[in-house]
Amino acid sequence: MSRTEELVERLTARIREGVIRAGEKLPTEGSLVQAYGVSRTVVREALSRLQAAGLVETRHGRGSFVLAQPSTARFEPPKDGELTVEGVVELIEFRIGWETESAALAAQRRTEAQLHDLGAALAEFTAAAANPSAAVNADFQFHLRIALASGNRYFADLATASGPGMIVIPHYRLFPDEQRFGRIVSEHENIHAAIALGDPEGARAAMRVHLSNSRSRLLDPQGF
Repeated sequence: MSRTEELVERLTARIREGVIRAGEKLPTEGSLVQAYGVSRTVVREALSRLQAAGLVETRHGRGSFVLAQPSTARFEPPKDGELTVEGVVELIEFRIGWETESAALAAQRRTEAQLHDLGAALAEFTAAAANPSAAVNADFQFHLRIALASGNRYFADLATASGPGMIVIPHYRLFPDEQRFGRIVSEHENIHAAIALGDPEGARAAMRVHLSNSRSRLLDPQGF
């Protein structure tokens, strides 16, 4: 095991054990270097891996903050090479089942800081029209932050365990034109607006519409 992998495991364990809780700031780079006897390069690579896993977020000038408890679940969405239309439809139907309620709870429980972070993810997604990879990552962050704002650790665990792979639209169907991308952005905006208004029924409905439309777009690539 490399020094980076060892540090990732040790930090993940501290988060899982509640030593560092969701919303709290991780020790500084310098503190981690001293505490674990590793280089700054190792620390930065470990933080990058934790960020990619959806466990922490690094904010420029402020440090790294814990987003969620590491999941012990074994759920994994299908990888790109395993995708079939039928499998993706099943995954979207699964997401409809839990993300609609997650959005409703987020509308009831979100904090102003969480709403700000959700808006930042939406802005990143909106700006990624010409970059499918960035769009997928921003889309995942948007849905992850809703799960975190729900205040239910099981929703947060499920989203974290899923990772960006939950956004499983085949590459050749990703945003074929600006008009379609604009409609997808609008769906996200409706979800954000309902959560901002504290409207659980509106958030639930907006999430259901978005995911149902995602299913329809998959089944009919020439449609809306």
